[in-house]
Amino acid sequence: MKLRVHALVCALLASCAAAPSAEPSGAVAWAPVPGRLATRWARDVDPKHPRGEYPRPTMVRQRWQSLNGLWEYAITAQGEPAPAKFEGSILVPFPIESSLSGVGRPLHANECLWYRREFEVPSSWASQRVLLNFGAVDWHAEVFLNGIELGHHTGGYDGFECELTSALRAGSNELIVAVTDPTDAGPQPRGKQVASPEGIWYTPTSGIWQTVWIEPVPRAALRALHVTADSSGTLNVRAETDGQGACGIDVEVLERGGRIANAAGASFEHTLHLRGIEPWTPGSPKLYGLRVRLVNGERETLDEVASYFAFRDVRIGAAADGVQRILLNGEPLFQFGPLDQGFWPDGLYTAPTLEALRFDIEAVKGMGGNMLRKHVKVEPEVFYAECDRAGVLVWQDMPSAFTGGASDPEQFERELRELIRERGNHPSIVMWVPFNEGWGQHETERITALVKELDPTRLVNDASGWTDVGVGDVIDVHFYPGPGMAPAEAKRASVLGEFGGLGLPLEGHTWLDKGSWGYRSFATQEELTNAYLDLLARLPLLIGQGLSAAVYTQTSDVEIEVNGWLSYDREVWKIDPRRAAAAARKLYEPPPRVRDVVAHAGNGGAAEWSYTFDAPAEGWQRPDFDASSWTRGKSGFGTRGTPGAEIGTVWSSPEIWLRREIELDPNSISAPHLWIHHDEDAQVFLNGVLALDLRGYTTSYVLEPLLAEARAALRAGANVLAIHCKQTGGGQYIDAGLADVGK
Repeated sequence: MKLRVHALVCALLASCAAAPSAEPSGAVAWAPVPGRLATRWARDVDPKHPRGEYPRPTMVRQRWQSLNGLWEYAITAQGEPAPAKFEGSILVPFPIESSLSGVGRPLHANECLWYRREFEVPSSWASQRVLLNFGAVDWHAEVFLNGIELGHHTGGYDGFECELTSALRAGSNELIVAVTDPTDAGPQPRGKQVASPEGIWYTPTSGIWQTVWIEPVPRAALRALHVTADSSGTLNVRAETDGQGACGIDVEVLERGGRIANAAGASFEHTLHLRGIEPWTPGSPKLYGLRVRLVNGERETLDEVASYFAFRDVRIGAAADGVQRILLNGEPLFQFGPLDQGFWPDGLYTAPTLEALRFDIEAVKGMGGNMLRKHVKVEPEVFYAECDRAGVLVWQDMPSAFTGGASDPEQFERELRELIRERGNHPSIVMWVPFNEGWGQHETERITALVKELDPTRLVNDASGWTDVGVGDVIDVHFYPGPGMAPAEAKRASVLGEFGGLGLPLEGHTWLDKGSWGYRSFATQEELTNAYLDLLARLPLLIGQGLSAAVYTQTSDVEIEVNGWLSYDREVWKIDPRRAAAAARKLYEPPPRVRDVVAHAGNGGAAEWSYTFDAPAEGWQRPDFDASSWTRGKSGFGTRGTPGAEIGTVWSSPEIWLRREIELDPNSISAPHLWIHHDEDAQVFLNGVLALDLRGYTTSYVLEPLLAEARAALRAGANVLAIHCKQTGGGQYIDAGLADVGK
């Protein structure tokens, strides 16, 4: 199946080989700037044909010409005219800050980056309009052809086009692009780019960073396609057009090169109903071919493009256990994979080659995952085509506008609309994430409703981490190292948008020799792998409680952040992929059943405990201890405002000791686990025997298996549950219950 799918996508792209592109006049020899780190694919970069794959796989035209390659460049102060002399060569489409650009210097907020090159248009295009396409330019671009201004564009992540026709001349044509980029000095969406990188903030990308190409189109042409298809076999195709003379579109559905369905008529939108279709899933990513023709009243073809699609749908619904979960094609499917930031040590935002881009996607499958969260960055469209082919689900973030200060909500919304319009045909994308951790978050209810209006076929995550306002399809929390979850709701599914962050710097594979950073650090790959497997082993309990997805931080190290499955240069698997994949496969098995035995305050089971803030006598945890002088109070115990706390009794002193008698039938409990929410360190005893010794804190109730000695101490009838909890700073809370976990 995978070979057939791969062949379909590759056939679409290979069928439209680019016309040769002349090098710019005055170009000099190119070489990468010696950098801190490089990937193995850097040596495969061909300066004459960098990133030569067809850039728009969901709307393929046969004729096109790549303008990637060596351009001349110069840098001036903003406001100055185009320079009379250019400084040297820059390799497009690599950002100027990158090693692979051949320049490797920052573009400051008060500077303008000028690009120049010459090109010729094939004579066979003479009767056509000629369009110039930019995959993405960060941030503000002005375009000039033969001294004539063609237009400008503002936005670092969406594509744009300019029509060249009226300014073209026979023979050589001079193309100039002027770019300014405020990076973090401006209010625009910028993801994790900062002028002074540190911690989780990285080197910026400025200028052209996705493919530039030209193509001929007829006077009346297809401008865009909007394709939706669900697992019932319903396909809808709508076309945007420009020019005059067209009366409708003809649509053909293709499988293995043959037509299996078609629709025609005087309309720019058709709906087809197919039987016997094969839905797209991560395990079987079936893609169908699509051919769309723009026709006139005599049914003559004016324009034609090739595309593809998949039958699949995603929604929130009740699973067999009654819990709201993410359903793919009507069936619950746990989604697991990495936070994928898409940074490269040699190309920054731009992968050195298509093979490099594929490597990160294939790493998801290699580690046993079925999804990735594309984190505050938008990739070139070929990235999503590879996810479609590989069967990797994608949560797509909108790049964040800022982490503090003022933002530009109009620019944010314009780019958000373009993100959904430009990437909306990819079946791999199943969720839009407009906001992350409150960065630039604004008008959340309205923005969430807008995204759902623009694309009702996908899920919307109103805010990944921390700032949920109760709208959208999921409630998303972040736990480091975790894992953890928010309780599933009546209408929304619970997802873990980030967890893990286990760090390990490897000598010879780090961005800096010193100063590497991780959420939690380890000394060896064996230690790291064991800790990672321990995190994954905790997920099935959460899945049983209703967790629908988990996102591990992250695919690879990024600059000084060393939390990756892989080193930043992608040379070393820091976590053993064989063991990791075996552990991940268990996440897709039927989850364990969780049955409450002793309820806790978080699920409405507030109970009366005996407690004291003063250190009690020895033996306080034993069943025969006399606690009659202790105070009685309702759980939970802590201070208001502590995340996830249900306060029954205020506790604000450094320590607390608790006791409670519970009735049990050990014969009815196969695998006893403790429900506990502790902030901070806690020791738990059952009938005087240590059951758990916990460090740190949680922000919600979690399930922990009892130590073997404590399980053996359970007895029929009355049992004593005793807890000691310490507090050092911040919020504080303690409460516990008991559950049975089984298949």
